[in-house]
Amino acid sequence: MVSYMGDYGFSFSVFFNYHPFVYICTLIKTPLNFTETKQKQFKIYLPEKMSKSKITRTGWSVIVVLAVLIADQASKIWVKTHMVMHESIKVTSWFQIYFTENNGMAYGIELFDKLFLTLFRIIMVGVFTYYLVKFIKQKMPTGFIVCASLIIAGAAGNIIDSVFYGRIFSDSIGRIAEVFPAGGGYAPFFYGKVVDMLYFPLVSFYWPDWIPLIGGQHYLFFQPVFNIADSAITVGVILLLLFYRHNLGEKITDDKNVNEENTVKGNND
Repeated sequence: MVSYMGDYGFSFSVFFNYHPFVYICTLIKTPLNFTETKQKQFKIYLPEKMSKSKITRTGWSVIVVLAVLIADQASKIWVKTHMVMHESIKVTSWFQIYFTENNGMAYGIELFDKLFLTLFRIIMVGVFTYYLVKFIKQKMPTGFIVCASLIIAGAAGNIIDSVFYGRIFSDSIGRIAEVFPAGGGYAPFFYGKVVDMLYFPLVSFYWPDWIPLIGGQHYLFFQPVFNIADSAITVGVILLLLFYRHNLGEKITDDKNVNEENTVKGNND
C-alpha cells in the first residue's frame, strides 16, 4: 500500500527500489532475457557460479517470496512496536522512516468497502499463485518466475496487514501500539490497516510567485510513503513489462491456439 505526503507530485516506488531487486534478478540461472547489447547498456553481468546455479525455478520462487515477506513484515512490526503514528526518523537528508497507515487501495485511493478490497486481494493472490505454479511447470524463464514471485509476495505482505493487524495490535495514535492488547485490537479481522514507512523527500522547494496557479505553493518530490511489499509489486510489474512481454504474449497466444484446436476437435467429434 502506498501513502502520500503532501498535495503535489507523482511517481513510483520503483525509482528507489529498482536496483536491489534487479540485482537479485541478475543472480539467477536465466537472466532478464537481455541481449548482449542490453547487458552492456545496463552493465548487468552474471557471476559465472551463479549463472550455473542448480536452484530450480520453484526454489527461486520460494526464496523470493520468503525474503520479501520476512523483510516486509519485520519492518512493519518494528515500526508498529517502536513508533507513534506520524512519527519520523531522519536517516539522511533524502530518506526518512515515516510511520503512517493506509486504509484504502494503492496511493491512498478508497473506492470500495475495506472488506471487499481485502477479499478481492486474497482472490487475486490465489489466481496469481495458480498461474505461477502453471508457469513453473511449463518452464518459463527463471527471471519471469522471480518477477511473478515478487508481485505475489508483495500482495501477500499487504494482505497480512489487512487481515491480521487489526486484531494483533492496538492503534498507534498518540502511543506505541501494544501487541495482543487486553481489550482487543483496533479493528476486526479483514479490517486492518497497511503500514507504510519508507519516505524519500528528495526535492523540496516553493514555486516562484510569478508562475500562474501554482506560484508560491510548496512542491515536494518524492511524496508517496510506501513499504517493502509495495516495492516488490512495483518492481515485479515493471520488469515483467520491460523484459518479459514477449514471454507472456507467446504464452497467451499458445493457450489461445490450444483452446481453438480443442474446440475444433470437439466440433468434429
